[in-house]
Amino acid sequence: MRIGVVSDTHNNLKNVAKIVDLFNASRVERVVHTGDITQAKTLDLLAGLDAPLYGVYGNNDVERDSLDRAILNHGFTFCEPPFTACWAQQQIIVVHDPREFNGHLQTECNLALHGHTHLYRLETWGKHTVMFNPGECAGMMTGLNAIGIVDLVTLKTELLRF
Repeated sequence: MRIGVVSDTHNNLKNVAKIVDLFNASRVERVVHTGDITQAKTLDLLAGLDAPLYGVYGNNDVERDSLDRAILNHGFTFCEPPFTACWAQQQIIVVHDPREFNGHLQTECNLALHGHTHLYRLETWGKHTVMFNPGECAGMMTGLNAIGIVDLVTLKTELLRF
């Protein structure tokens, strides 16, 4: 199973449309948004994904009423961090701000996803946890934006730059 990872879209609708195209072309089975959607019209564009969308709220997701309505309308799954799941026999935790991992990372966690920093991060935490943030995706500089794909069988990551 391959999942898409995106963070901090910050209502950059042009980039979100490109992100949807990239994930659909990559045939990911699920997409995880690690927060800072900002406005409901971003979710309306993300409804074009061929895969279900899961995510957490970020510190800039203050328009909660409209975000919650769009999430419900499109059948997405979002929550306050942390979001946890077991997909393809991998324990996954998702937060927005990496400080939200505090007290939540356990040895049985295989994949830890976060956003907030707008910086690429790929490292091993402890002995078994891959920590990943694909970095910036809402910038205006072509080629410097990125989203990620994680293969849940191997826990290998891939960046898709645009």
